[in-house]
Parts: sequence; structure tokens; C-alpha cells
Amino acid sequence: MHAGDIGASIILRELRTLAPLYAVRGNNDTEAWAARIPERRALRLGGLPIHVVHDQSELAERPAPAGSRLIIFGHSHKPLIEARNGVLLVNPGSAGPRRFRLPIAAGEIEIRGERLHVRLWELSTRRPLPGLSAMLVL
Repeated sequence: MHAGDIGASIILRELRTLAPLYAVRGNNDTEAWAARIPERRALRLGGLPIHVVHDQSELAERPAPAGSRLIIFGHSHKPLIEARNGVLLVNPGSAGPRRFRLPIAAGEIEIRGERLHVRLWELSTRRPLPGLSAMLVL
């Protein structure tokens, strides 16, 4: 998953060589190649309803589809995992150039049967970010 601010179409091409890819367009994705990238995505992986949006604040006006259990967003580039009413909200951070004083980070999602486990990793140290993991029973 890529929650926007992709930067260049080559990023998507390279990510697709690693795994299936679902991406949304961010506010910095303004070039012509980005016009075909949706602003939001609702999908199911392993039976899990997931919603991806770049800016979490958009959910106030246009909520995620009912039943979404995982909402992934970007925009602030600040790593975050927060549980709200049985839904995990996840901002995996930014895996590209360092932004502000935030860690260079990415998220890992594991779905095993009835359990969803999310962990955020600091890429420069290859270690999990302290306190940024969560498990949700589906």
C-alpha cells in the first residue's frame, strides 16, 4: 500500500516488482502521471475491509465505508497506530527522504486468520518503532 505523496511514477513501477500494489494520490502528486491514481481506495485483503486515503482529515466529510477495520493514511508522514471503536488507524510514516525530524519508516501488516497485526519499522535501524504495533481480533 502507498498512502500518497508518491513523488514519481518510477516509485510505483519499482514497488510493483516487489508485491501487488495499491496506491492513492497525495497532495504532492500533481504531475500528469498521478492523474490516474485514485484519491481513495476501499479493498479487501485476506477478508479484511481496508480503506486507504492520503489525508485523514478527509474522513470527517467522507467517512470510510461502513465495516472498514483498517484505515491507512499518510499526509503528515508521522508514524501512528491508533485504535478507535474496533478500527485501526495507521500512518506508516514516510519511507522516502526524511521529512522534518520524523523517522524514515514503513508499515507491515500481517493477517492471520482472525488476527490483524500491524507493526511500524524505522528503516534506517531496521528495528520496530517503539510503541507502534497493534493487534486487532477481527
